[in-house]
Amino acid sequence: MLRPMSIWGKLGGAAAGFLFGGGPIGAIAGAAAGHVLFDREADGEPGVAFTIAVVGLGAKMAKADGVVTDEEVAAFERIFRVPPSEAANVRRVFNLARQDTAGYESYAAQIARAFRDNPAVLEDILDGLFEIAKADGVLHPGEQVFLERVADIFGFAPSEFRRIRASHFGRDAADPYAVLGVTYDASDTEIKRTYRLLVRENHPDSLIARGVPEEFVKLATDKLAAINTAYEKIQQERNLSY
Repeated sequence: MLRPMSIWGKLGGAAAGFLFGGGPIGAIAGAAAGHVLFDREADGEPGVAFTIAVVGLGAKMAKADGVVTDEEVAAFERIFRVPPSEAANVRRVFNLARQDTAGYESYAAQIARAFRDNPAVLEDILDGLFEIAKADGVLHPGEQVFLERVADIFGFAPSEFRRIRASHFGRDAADPYAVLGVTYDASDTEIKRTYRLLVRENHPDSLIARGVPEEFVKLATDKLAAINTAYEKIQQERNLSY
């Protein structure tokens, strides 16, 4: 569930001017990685480098489909609750970062390091990126690749990524959990039981024995192949035996 975020350290003033004036924003954030700028402000808010990394990652998410729209910019500002006092600074970072998607993995890695012990925050940020992708109502292939890679860097398993994706766009027809008709939190035992039942119900020999027309036997054969492929994917992800 997406929770609107407030990730703002203090971007204004001399620190912001120093960081923004040093060249491409990717190089700036990269230079800050692993240094004290990932500490917290005295009031507990995130530090400047973390804030820059989130703004940069959001901007590059908006660019992932090739074009940054006003709707995507507005989605970022709404989701991450940009305060009026920081709006101009945020726009400067956003506009620098949105020139292309290069360097987004370094932003994601910095954020992952900062919250490696708090996956709920990482999921909140990923939720925010999905909402930016959702601003035009379509998940473009470039956005899908971007989000999958960020999720991987954040430490989310493929099944967790699909769960998060489904909360924003619904389940993909090719999702192996959707093919088997099970939930993402289904137990291994439930998945195995469901798989075996589907195999029995859709095996051509079973349909022929029931006197089903030949056309439906062909459809069942194709469906059985999809069921087997889906189960193999889940087996690999969960390290399941047959």
